[in-house]
Amino acid sequence: MPEFDVQPRGSHFVDGAYIEDKAGAAMEVVYPATGQVIATVHAATAAVTERALVSATRAQAAWAQTDPAERGRVLRRAADLIRARNRELSRLETLDTGKPLQETLVADAMSGADALEYFGGLAPDMTGQTMRFGADWAYTLRRPLGVCTGIGAWNYPTQIACWKAAPALATGNAMVFKPSEATPLCALKVAEILVEAGLPAGLFNVVQGAGDVGAALTTDARVAKVSLTGSVPTGRKVYAAAAASMKHVTMELGGKSPILIFEDADLESTVSGAINGNFYSSGQVCSNGTRVFVAEALAPAFLDRLKTRMAGLCPGDPLDETTNFGPMTTQAQMEIVLAHLDRARAEGATVTGGDRMDRAGFWVAPAVLTDLTDDMACVREEIFGPVMSVLTFRDEDEAIARANATEFGLSAGVFTRDLTRAHRVVAQLRAGTCWINQYNLTPAGMPFGGSKQSGIGRENARLAMDHFTEVQTIYVGMGPVEAAF
Repeated sequence: MPEFDVQPRGSHFVDGAYIEDKAGAAMEVVYPATGQVIATVHAATAAVTERALVSATRAQAAWAQTDPAERGRVLRRAADLIRARNRELSRLETLDTGKPLQETLVADAMSGADALEYFGGLAPDMTGQTMRFGADWAYTLRRPLGVCTGIGAWNYPTQIACWKAAPALATGNAMVFKPSEATPLCALKVAEILVEAGLPAGLFNVVQGAGDVGAALTTDARVAKVSLTGSVPTGRKVYAAAAASMKHVTMELGGKSPILIFEDADLESTVSGAINGNFYSSGQVCSNGTRVFVAEALAPAFLDRLKTRMAGLCPGDPLDETTNFGPMTTQAQMEIVLAHLDRARAEGATVTGGDRMDRAGFWVAPAVLTDLTDDMACVREEIFGPVMSVLTFRDEDEAIARANATEFGLSAGVFTRDLTRAHRVVAQLRAGTCWINQYNLTPAGMPFGGSKQSGIGRENARLAMDHFTEVQTIYVGMGPVEAAF
């Protein structure tokens, strides 16, 4: 098997430097394409976590008083460094997650750089309001929350670290970030680059570990906010733990999002949207549109064209830029997907594809499911793999009602040439992020997040800065104070 030199200089990045404490449990980093162990890190001990929180608390006090324009310059320098090293960082992302290099070169570190640049530009724009009450008046300030905990998912480790760090740091906070134990390498590089760009030590610390480390960070009294990207069950646990001490939270969780394709939609675009919304990153995207509702009149043509387009699938070595489909990131997730497909077959669904591919690593062929009913598990439950459920509908009202009949509310898509209908339909969809005639694009300037069980709060855009600050109101009396006695 090939050798990969990706062992970090330390398992954690704390107070501006790599550190190691081998008393923590060993965590193997596995290359999903082959199953090969390519690095080992150690979970944070209580001493490592304490050092991270102490340094973050110290550094945040000074950072909050730093000129916001200077904070912005640091973030923009970091964005420039990430772009300059995009290929190196993308290769690491591929090794960490198994996603094809063709994808990571455009969608991961570059997205992180966009967030750092965007919030770097907005850093000086934390303005308050004034209001008058006769001769008296009042004003508001937006103040940083303090030390924040970030908890990442395993599907976009570089992007998620940047999406959480950028607004937190721009608004004067510190962050202790725990990557997923499945993909621990990329956030370390983000921390290293931030310090190289001039970020004072302690402001963005990375500690490794599983749920117990995340729980310690979530419940610590010095932490003012928790920002999590993860599954709905994990989100419920973290939200409850944070609520016990009234911490601020942002929860970006999972979904079972609908794509509604009307009979007048452009066929080629609808198929492209469905492919992007189901098979990009081997289906390991929280906002994926895994319930594809197609108008009955268009369904035969849609399925026929989808079958033709699937011939363009090119699985292979993820480090080869001609590869456009990679493995599942973990063996556990591969087994979850295969179990879902077995259950779908048992419930009467027609499953085209979906076999475990005959190669080393964690590979599942893309699956298209038809002959479905809305009560089947494959239609109701998040699978988080390359599985597309195709259903048909007769009219607009039916499509909207069925699209909304879920506990989730992360995303939704509508494909139609009739823009009046598009806006009318989107207005009735109970989802936090929607696309019209497009799917899964998330620029840094657009708020992203869910409703219902899919989360609370928003990432990206100006709105995210509000989630990392709180309002302080100051009343100014301009005359003498009167009292009854």
